[in-house]
Amino acid sequence: MEHKGVTGEHEGVTGVEHGDTGRALPFVVVPGMLCDASLWRDVRFPEGHAVHHVALRRGDIGALAEDVLAAVAGPFVLVGLSLGAIVGFEALRRAPERIAGLCVMAANAGPPRPEQYAAWRAMDELIAAGRFADVVERTLPDMFPDRTPTPEAAERYRAMAHAVGATAARAQLAAQATRTDAAPALRTARCPTAVLAGERDALCPPSYHRVIADSVPGATLTLLPEAGHLLPWQRPEAVTAALRGVVAAAGGTRTAPAPS
Repeated sequence: MEHKGVTGEHEGVTGVEHGDTGRALPFVVVPGMLCDASLWRDVRFPEGHAVHHVALRRGDIGALAEDVLAAVAGPFVLVGLSLGAIVGFEALRRAPERIAGLCVMAANAGPPRPEQYAAWRAMDELIAAGRFADVVERTLPDMFPDRTPTPEAAERYRAMAHAVGATAARAQLAAQATRTDAAPALRTARCPTAVLAGERDALCPPSYHRVIADSVPGATLTLLPEAGHLLPWQRPEAVTAALRGVVAAAGGTRTAPAPS
């Protein structure tokens, strides 16, 4: 099916319509660092639901969470990978009544570790020195199982990262440093939640996802063999199934608010 792209009212938000979206719960989709909406191109979002992609262009998790909450009016299903999931956790903390369903993957709900702060500073210094391409190459292996992408997959990642660009990358690095422990917010969640983990994710191993799933009452955890960090590329069928399960459990539709 051909998708028609539309520009959202809020900066950094775009949407594609999937059929009749009059009352269907929308999806708000947030990518990881150096990723954009093309990350999800192989995922089949459920028919009849609008899909809004939120770009990560601000240097603070709270500000990015506000971007997510501003993407649509009313309740929605939040989908996040890696940094996008972390932003989603903060949106959940701020407005739990807005999150009708949650699907997170390749994520870590814990606060930053000292070695992470050091790595982010080093990458920011490289970008400031005009060496953004070096940062892309430094991050590339950890995106793939066993750190060994095919040439085609490596080129796809490079193209996506360079499309995101150096300015957004620096904002994302700054945002990473404002993360906090998301476990308290997750323990208050009362929405259908799916957690997906690649068994060969070098950045966010399955143990991180067990913590997330154990924190959310009723959450389901799916471990995906032979998969790394970029699950929408590497296991799009599993992501598709998770989205369908979450939106079905969330009721699928919500009555639009009456005009004031």
